[in-house]
Amino acid sequence: MEESIPFKNLHSRDYQGHKKKVHSVAWNCTGTKLASGSVDQTARIWHIDPHGSGKVKDVELKGHTDSVDQLCWDPKHTDLIATASGDKTVRLWDARTGKCSQMVELSGENINITYKPDGTHVAVGNRDDELTILDVRKFKPIHKRKFNYEVNEIAWNVTGELFFLTTGNGTVEVLAYPALRPMDTLMAHTAGCYCIAIDPKGRYFAVGSADSLVSLWDISEMLCVRTFTKLEWPVRTISFNYTGDYIASASEDLFIDISNVHNGRSVHQIPCRAAMNSVEWNPKYNLLAYAGDDKNKYQADEGVFRIFGFESA
Repeated sequence: MEESIPFKNLHSRDYQGHKKKVHSVAWNCTGTKLASGSVDQTARIWHIDPHGSGKVKDVELKGHTDSVDQLCWDPKHTDLIATASGDKTVRLWDARTGKCSQMVELSGENINITYKPDGTHVAVGNRDDELTILDVRKFKPIHKRKFNYEVNEIAWNVTGELFFLTTGNGTVEVLAYPALRPMDTLMAHTAGCYCIAIDPKGRYFAVGSADSLVSLWDISEMLCVRTFTKLEWPVRTISFNYTGDYIASASEDLFIDISNVHNGRSVHQIPCRAAMNSVEWNPKYNLLAYAGDDKNKYQADEGVFRIFGFESA
C-alpha cells in the first residue's frame, strides 16, 4: 500500500538566480543537488537540504552560447552532469567546481538529453529529429540516426534494454537497445506525444500528450493501464515520485496535478502562475522541483524555479 502524503500541509519555496526563464530542472542520484538549465545560457547547481534547513548555495556552469534546454545527471555519480544546448554542443560538468570536463559538438540544436541507467551512454535529440548516442567515457558519438517523423522526449527503461521515443504522430516507438531495432509502435494518443517518464520501480512508463491526457503503460505487457485527465492543455512535462506511487504532470494549466498512479485519482494540485516547462521529483524524498515561464510585474522573465514538499514555507 502506498504511503499517504499530507500534501495539503506542504509548501513551496522559490529559488532565484537565473536571469531568464528556466527550461529544465533535475536532481542528482542522491537527491542532494538540483540542477537548473535556463534560456540565459547557464546551468546552476543548487545544494538542497531535503528538510529545508541550511543556506542554499549555488554554482554557475558557464560556457554554452545558447539556451540550456535540458540537463541530466550521471545516474551513478553525484557530481557529474550533462547539458544539452541550442548551441549544438553537449557538455559534461563537474558540479563541485563548475568546470566543463568534456564537450562535443553535434549537428543540430539539442533539445533532449537522457542518461542510460548504468551511466555508460547518453542519448541526445535535436530539433531536426536526429538521435545521437554518446559513449560517456570517450564523450564521442557511437550511433546517429535521423528519423522521418517528429521525435520528442526520449528515455531508456530501468534495465537499459529498451529505448523509447515519443513522436509527433501520437505514437511511442519502442526500440531494442543497443541495436536500436524497432520492436513496437504504440498508438498512444490522438495528438503528438511530448514527454515520457519511467516509473523508478520499473513497472510502468507514462506519456504526456498534446491531447491533454497522460497515459500509464504496463512495461511488460506494453498495454495502457489508465489515463489521467485533470489537465486541459497539452502536457509538457511529467514525473513519477521515488516510490512510483504518484505522478506529477504540468502544462499551460495554472496548476501542477499530482495523481495516484494506482487508481488514477488526483490527490493534489500545486497552483502555478505560468505554463510549466519541467517538473521532477527528488529520487529519495517527496520534493517536487518545477519551473516555467514565470514573469515579474514588468513582464520580464523571473528566472525562478520552485520546490514543493517542505513542511514550512
